Amino acid sequence: MNVLAMNGDSAIAYAMKQINPDVIAGYPITPQTIAIEKFSEYVANGEVDTEFVATESEHSAMSACIGASAAGGRVMTSTASAGLAFMWEVLFIASSIRLPIVMSVMNRALSAPLNIHCDHADSMGARDAGWIQIYGENVQEGYDNIIQAVKIAETIRLPVMPCIDGFIVSHSVERFEALEDDKVKKFIGSYNPINHLLDFNNPITIGPVALQDYYMEHKKQEHEALQKSLKIVKDVGKEYGEITGRNYDTLTKYKLDDAEVAIVVLGSTAGTVKAAVDNIRKKGVKAGLLKLRLFRPFPREDIINSLKNVKAVAILDRCDSFGSFGGPLFTEVRSALFKNTDAEIVDFIYGLGGRDIIIKDIEKIFNEANEISKTGKIENYVKYFGVR
Repeated sequence: MNVLAMNGDSAIAYAMKQINPDVIAGYPITPQTIAIEKFSEYVANGEVDTEFVATESEHSAMSACIGASAAGGRVMTSTASAGLAFMWEVLFIASSIRLPIVMSVMNRALSAPLNIHCDHADSMGARDAGWIQIYGENVQEGYDNIIQAVKIAETIRLPVMPCIDGFIVSHSVERFEALEDDKVKKFIGSYNPINHLLDFNNPITIGPVALQDYYMEHKKQEHEALQKSLKIVKDVGKEYGEITGRNYDTLTKYKLDDAEVAIVVLGSTAGTVKAAVDNIRKKGVKAGLLKLRLFRPFPREDIINSLKNVKAVAILDRCDSFGSFGGPLFTEVRSALFKNTDAEIVDFIYGLGGRDIIIKDIEKIFNEANEISKTGKIENYVKYFGVR
């Protein structure tokens, strides 16, 4: 292991260098620009064999990735916010024709008003695009998830979107442990594409028209593949743990075994919640954390098993779903727990546009959930937290 200090973007670029993909097509957008810039330096210095394509837009970047992957290459990219939104059309193409593209996303709010800081509106907007979605808490997880994503993608033949919180993780320098280059190469293995355009002995067409006759069959197969990828994520996380000592699953539990109240959260806020759990347990509240790592495919059974004994669950959504009843994480978890628990489930929409949430804020949420667990009284199932 090599102990390094980098910000999240640079750590991801370093992982990409170790992976040494065939093609990277990218376009700069804050807060992911550092990752693409840093990787372009590796290309310029001859440290990788990658064909680097500087495109004129994010739509073009994903289109180039699709072409390169369909041709049989190992392909990666990176984006954020409006860049991901600009890819909307072609995200579905990448997943529907089963291309194992890995795209890191540094989560950032969507305009308007213009905001360059973190929330999860970008990746949540793409949650039904057929991509596997993985969320990391810190620089270490950002680095680890990129390497695992390559193996996951190429095993199940689906694209993977590893996410980290913009600025909070992407621009924060942290200590992390990096694998040696040869161990990364051995872990991901060589890429052996199937059904690719440059296999001239077996010519194929990719992405043909399918109207009423076969479109539903294609979509059902895509859905089934995404469901099967849940086991692949678990298997790859376990294998990665064997060489690093850092085991990865669909989720992580913190002091949840005897908890009566729990918070469910994605991303960097999990670290703040851990500190709040420690504090509030000293005051007699049996609090715990469920950090969800995998959002797509949604690990329903793992969530049910983790929360079956708690009395109240507070979901923290760093994104709203306008016109819906709560944020996307809330609606998914509440649906999973329906008829599987007697716990009261409430939603706190927080941190939009990068607004801070501190330990004392989390303690307030735990106290409110604890009161709900005792009285069963709820004024609002969904509330904006921290609004002036």
